[in-house]
Amino acid sequence: MEEVCLNSEPVFDEGDEFDVEGDCTVVEHDDEAEETQSKKGPPPPTVGLEFESFDEAYDFYNLYAKEQGFGIRVSNSWFRSKRKERYRAKLSCSSAGFKKKSEANNPRPETRTGCPAMMVIRLVDSKRWRIVEVELEHNHQVSPQIKRFYKSHKKMILAAKNAQPPPEPVAEIHTIKLYRTAVTNAGHDGFSNFNEREGINPVDNSKHLELKEGDAHAVYNYFCRMKLTNPNFFYLFDIDDDGRLRNVFWADARSRAAYGYFCDTVAIDTTCLVNKYEIPLISFVGVNHHGQSVLLGCGFLGHELVEYFVWILRSWLKCMLGRPPQVIVTDQCKPLQSAVSEVFPNARHCYCLWYIMQRVPEKLGGLNGYDTIKRQLNKAVYDSLKISEFETSWAEMIKWHRLADNKWLQTLYEDRQLWVPVYLKDTFFAGMVPIRENEGLIAFFDGYVHKHTSFKEFVDKYDLALHRKHLREAVADLESRNSSFELKTRCNFEMQLSKVYTKEIFRRFQSEVEGMYSCFNTRQVNVNGPILTYIVKERVEAEGKEREVRYYEVLYETKQADIRCICSLFNYKGYLCRHALNVLNYNGVEEIPSRYILPRWSKDFKCRYLLDPNSNNTDMHSPVHSYNDLMKRALPIVEKGAQSQQHYKVALQELEEVLSKFNAVENDFV
Repeated sequence: MEEVCLNSEPVFDEGDEFDVEGDCTVVEHDDEAEETQSKKGPPPPTVGLEFESFDEAYDFYNLYAKEQGFGIRVSNSWFRSKRKERYRAKLSCSSAGFKKKSEANNPRPETRTGCPAMMVIRLVDSKRWRIVEVELEHNHQVSPQIKRFYKSHKKMILAAKNAQPPPEPVAEIHTIKLYRTAVTNAGHDGFSNFNEREGINPVDNSKHLELKEGDAHAVYNYFCRMKLTNPNFFYLFDIDDDGRLRNVFWADARSRAAYGYFCDTVAIDTTCLVNKYEIPLISFVGVNHHGQSVLLGCGFLGHELVEYFVWILRSWLKCMLGRPPQVIVTDQCKPLQSAVSEVFPNARHCYCLWYIMQRVPEKLGGLNGYDTIKRQLNKAVYDSLKISEFETSWAEMIKWHRLADNKWLQTLYEDRQLWVPVYLKDTFFAGMVPIRENEGLIAFFDGYVHKHTSFKEFVDKYDLALHRKHLREAVADLESRNSSFELKTRCNFEMQLSKVYTKEIFRRFQSEVEGMYSCFNTRQVNVNGPILTYIVKERVEAEGKEREVRYYEVLYETKQADIRCICSLFNYKGYLCRHALNVLNYNGVEEIPSRYILPRWSKDFKCRYLLDPNSNNTDMHSPVHSYNDLMKRALPIVEKGAQSQQHYKVALQELEEVLSKFNAVENDFV
């Protein structure tokens, strides 16, 4: 076992000791810190949990008992007679059973109550110890206040004291112990023996996460709870040579499953880093079939260096079984840009327009004529349909306001191909990046994280945030499946997609159908074989609520019914624009071609989608593949079962029958 420390001075305290299987951490804290910690103790023993040794299983139960306020002892052991090898044991509450009657004149008072609380462990495969039976209820009162008086706890404290020499006094102890268990590659069982140095240049060991009182304990509790309750939970720690925690990455089963559906475009949110929040949170966010943000992984970054970003990105890629996204959207961060090019060389990397435009007041607000500058900048960025238009508008803004020496604008112009919409028309964004002046962007953890949110507070709110997001998606699924959408026009395009799209995506597409009536004078201007060129005029609102006419060029290939508008809304948002719809209608096309109806927006997308067994050379026998495949195949049952009370009863009965069969198999195995 390797001991590493999260604080600036590696120490070992005689306080509590937390042991956990896998790459999870163990937190130690002194008595004062203990009083301020959350009362949530280590997770309770669970049938199926495994340990590397008998001692590790004993320590786990002893730690749980210490937090609950009772002692433990080995009440029974089973040995193989020839080899005298222990293969089964029963760890019980110290109040289990009853003492034999003593014939002494002054016998000690009876302290045992015949308590049934216990944990039975069994040796499997001659290697690991597995919990096969658990009873958590006691027949007597347990009190955490007197936990230090039990013999089993005193042994634990003495063992900790003997482990290292006495440390210097510190405000809080954050020692973590890593159990190097026999884990395999993440592509096989969901966990990893990933070497944090692998493929990464040496980094500055002085850069690490600054954890405050209660933070380490909270992070430890979360990972242990998730390891026990979330079978496909993935996590990695990056620890420097001095035993300090540099970076952390994790993703739960929902995030990993969601990536299988929505891996086309991913945003790496570094809002907390940019705004210097107390927690250096970095999150990976995608867009689901309702246009809602969906979490695809999280991490804590020790420092904004290229090497640290590389570690986080490689951890995320490993978690997602080596399948990179097609498009990555980030803030304007040079170290992150370098890391993305190194880890995802074939992905299209773009800067988020919204993040950049949010900095305009900060960067240009003090200049003379700011309002005019902002107006011209918005016009160049949002209204340019051709690259030549953007270049001309930008040059005029720089010249008129004498901004040639403005370093920030110089940097933006140098990076224009990474963020200006007119340069990104061939990139599919799935609606993730706002491209209009009136569009905004909401961070996934908006409302749950503020500038002074601590690690401990974030972990407490993390599950709440995910629960509400998942509930929102579930509600949207029900509304999309069970509701009939109100049609606002007589256009067949609207009727066609009302049967396909989810409610929110249909609402967005519906605005384009309604917008067809603001377009006029659709006329053909050129013919090049099967390719026809049209100009569509549209009246749009300009400054001061005035309406101006804009010209949109649309190419239509008649043989394959291929269509493309110069506004490129289909690539930005994933559905056709009003200009393209006008040209289709002009040519007598009554239904939108199937290639422009993306499956990712359909209301039954997650029901129809199944894992491709040939994708990514995934091991068909790995637990990760089994988990993902079962999740996708079970989803239609859940969807159908929620449609009515009758369906619900049938689904529930079948699921309970399957669970009973699992229990029967496990009992036969034990």
